Amino acid sequence: MRQGTLIILTMRSLLNNPYRWLGLSLCVAGAVFSPLAFFIVTSVPLTAVGLSAIMLGFVCVALANARPYISPEACQLMLKTGMENTSALLEELNLRNKAVYLPSLMREGRPQALIPLLEDADLMHIKQKLPGRLIVRYGANPDDMAIAVTTAGSINIDLLENSPEPTSEGIEDAVNYILTGVLDIASAVHIISQDGLLRAEITGARLPYENVWYERCLGSPIASIVAAISSEALAKPVRIKEESQAKGKISVVIEVLA
Repeated sequence: MRQGTLIILTMRSLLNNPYRWLGLSLCVAGAVFSPLAFFIVTSVPLTAVGLSAIMLGFVCVALANARPYISPEACQLMLKTGMENTSALLEELNLRNKAVYLPSLMREGRPQALIPLLEDADLMHIKQKLPGRLIVRYGANPDDMAIAVTTAGSINIDLLENSPEPTSEGIEDAVNYILTGVLDIASAVHIISQDGLLRAEITGARLPYENVWYERCLGSPIASIVAAISSEALAKPVRIKEESQAKGKISVVIEVLA
């Protein structure tokens, strides 16, 4: 009984993929039509059509295997849900401060962003490892409190094959790998280091900067990825100082705090 149910579920999952369904249909149709066209109709062109259908069917099956397990629409839905929940928390607490991105070595193995509860908070000298809690104390003063949140950039650190080099070229290579290679949400990334700042220019970005409450604190998803990778590479806290969009390009300025 269990084996029959497993077979039914497996067949259903196979046929739910439109590419696989189309490929199987073309293969079956071509396998039936080709012998009929060759032996009964004795038509070489029609036989070639049947063989072409079989080849197209194999191509469709290959495309089905290369199709992402989770659709881009589902990923966008989950990203939007997480952003709206975090945005609701920030609005409820009336937090407007720029977030500080911390490397994994300062957050128990997972990079995160700190949002200070007070304006003009001094986060320039955070060096110690902070506890993995939602509300953390980052200094000796009673008011040195912040909220630690996971961002889109924090999650994408796990997609890197190797730790990024602590140079602008190493950060650029890592950001390019994530944005253009893995996520395919940008065409190119260029990063330079100047006066303690990292200036990133992302062309062909397909996740625009919207200047909403969430993005004013944590930056857009693309800026968040740049900041998280920069923090991880330099092993220092960083902050998104500026972000703007013009003529299909997103410009991000990252401030290194320590």
